Amino acid sequence: MTADILAALSLFALVSSITPGPNNLMLMASGANFGFRPTIPHMLGIGLGFMFMLFLVGFGLIGVFDAIPYSYETLKVVSILYLCWLTWRVANAAPPDGATKTGKPFTFLQAAAFQWVNPKAWTMALSAMTLYAPDRSIWAIIVVTMVFGLINLPSVSLWTLVGQKMQILLTSRTRLQVFNISMALLLLGSLIPVLFH
Repeated sequence: MTADILAALSLFALVSSITPGPNNLMLMASGANFGFRPTIPHMLGIGLGFMFMLFLVGFGLIGVFDAIPYSYETLKVVSILYLCWLTWRVANAAPPDGATKTGKPFTFLQAAAFQWVNPKAWTMALSAMTLYAPDRSIWAIIVVTMVFGLINLPSVSLWTLVGQKMQILLTSRTRLQVFNISMALLLLGSLIPVLFH
């Protein structure tokens, strides 16, 4: 892989990792509701889970979508249904006044598993392997996976940090509920490109 291609891959990884999407919006909501430290397993689950997904896509999963025409559409429907459920969960993360908080951040395994139903993650993985590892060589797949690993974790950490810093503004349950409902609506809005793709 030449320096030019590596630079382009790094830019692609940065832009796709740091822009809003289901992972980042959920991390911001988690940072606001639970803080940075309790959200670390969620962040690590995203970073390592996505690397594992990229690796498997490079080693053959990309061919499944070519071989089975309806597999991508089926995945899209499952992803949309799951994200709708997550939207409800994010919207209801803040309990009403007087109630105790019962929610908790995603675990490492929940976040890693979420990558498999995250439409943005699939788009990123398929695009990255198609563009930057077209020959499916082991070396190219490893480089793409490692570049995303190095860039993704700091990117998603920023979203959690922003959420944590917002705790200063979210001191009342009403403000926290408004924030969570706003995050849920943005999460729902992140489905628009999937619906019309």
